[in-house]
Amino acid sequence: MAPLRIRQDDPPILEEWYRRHLTDCRFDISSSGVHPYTFAETRELCALRVEDLDGVLMDDSVSEGGAGIRQAIADRYCAGDADRVLVTHGSSEAIALTLDALLHPGDRVVVQESIYHSLGYFPRERGCRVVPLPAGRVRDGEIDPDALAGLVTPGTAAVIVNFPHNPSGTTLSPRGLDALLDRVEAVGAVLVWDGATAEIAHRWEPLPDPATRYERTVTYGTFSKTFGLPGLRVGWAITPPELLRATFPLRDRTTLFLSPLVELVAEHAMRHADRLIGRRAAETRRNLGHLTEWAARHRELVDWSPPEGGVCCLLGIRELAGAPDGTAVEEFCRDLLAEHKTLLVPGSAFDAPQAVRLGFGGPEADFRAGLDHLSRFLEERSSRAGRAAAQGA
Repeated sequence: MAPLRIRQDDPPILEEWYRRHLTDCRFDISSSGVHPYTFAETRELCALRVEDLDGVLMDDSVSEGGAGIRQAIADRYCAGDADRVLVTHGSSEAIALTLDALLHPGDRVVVQESIYHSLGYFPRERGCRVVPLPAGRVRDGEIDPDALAGLVTPGTAAVIVNFPHNPSGTTLSPRGLDALLDRVEAVGAVLVWDGATAEIAHRWEPLPDPATRYERTVTYGTFSKTFGLPGLRVGWAITPPELLRATFPLRDRTTLFLSPLVELVAEHAMRHADRLIGRRAAETRRNLGHLTEWAARHRELVDWSPPEGGVCCLLGIRELAGAPDGTAVEEFCRDLLAEHKTLLVPGSAFDAPQAVRLGFGGPEADFRAGLDHLSRFLEERSSRAGRAAAQGA
């Protein structure tokens, strides 16, 4: 029998890393989200009664999402305009649906470097001319004005960015957002804005959803990052209504819609977002304080820029300085996991082979324990390297 003719496509490094290694760790200090709530905690915090669940009719929903969850999202993020809200299976589906409908072969698309893999994949897969926005051009809350003018030029179809940035934690100030919106509007491009962790900020106040300021904007959000509900698998896009409707043909042939049971839980969670986010944000800030002290104590071994938002950062590993590809950093992370049951994500998942993604949104005690294990691992490696150098002298 002839073998199956299967299209071969490499999976994203990030997802494959978690698929292979997540179950082996005791201390996960790798995540870009806060740690999850139990369903009991969710019901209590969101005033969700058993009677509410029992009243759900287990019927189909609708393509754009049920009216209740759409209105709840709209009330929080886009001035109550539910006609602009598309509810999806996580923000990853929102990205796939909207970029499939929005982009065309040959489009000039500016894409921020080291961005979440889906945001870069679909422009490339669509045959767009992808122009990178270098990570180093985003500093002190602004995109360098010369870079902004040079990259976002007339004829640019879309500008795709993620703030706070995963994995670095870099974000824009209100002034930086104004400058970006002014430039994008001046050339008539679509702004594609991934704001998955926008609710947690450290240097400036959380930014407003850009869709409230510029109508040619597509923004993405999710319950997976700052809400502590990744298992709910609900995300959304806020988008011009004509683009929302243009997603239906693909959705009609794939996922169709969400479960009304899931939509009810999501609606209650959105209406009680301050409770869910506030509790986790407070713990995240305590963890960031611990991380700041830890990085200062280990400055000879690591290098970092404090994150300005979100719940993760890029931590440079000095022994990997000059590493040309992801081989060394992936080995570093595998060794840490094997020796200390502590999980990081190699920077090769984000085109940063000399760094790791470190997440500080987990339970405080576990996070501090994970840092302790990382300390011992780094010190052990440094001692071994010192002894080897002495023997070779």
